[in-house]
Amino acid sequence: MAERSELKYEPVPHDHEAFLEKARKRRGFSESYEELGDEYSLIKQMLSARAKAGLTQEAVAESMGTTKSAVSRLESSGKHTPSLASLKKYAHAVGCRLEIRLVEESH
Repeated sequence: MAERSELKYEPVPHDHEAFLEKARKRRGFSESYEELGDEYSLIKQMLSARAKAGLTQEAVAESMGTTKSAVSRLESSGKHTPSLASLKKYAHAVGCRLEIRLVEESH
């Protein structure tokens, strides 16, 4: 396996606001995006934490004892629903802790 020092994090430039502006022009996008708001928020936090830690997906996978493709699935939205155990491992790998709360809805 590669040493952590060999796995240099090089972020890919991405303008999320420009992406959203363009995507919202597609029929049905806004409704679907709003339905997945919590998932997108979590993914954004995960990507931010990994970037802040300066880690590649490979480095996170090595720390978690899994594969880069598994980390890629964790960091994407779609049909995959990660377990709490996986989210905890990911959080630990990027130097964070997982915190889950139930928040009472206002009526």
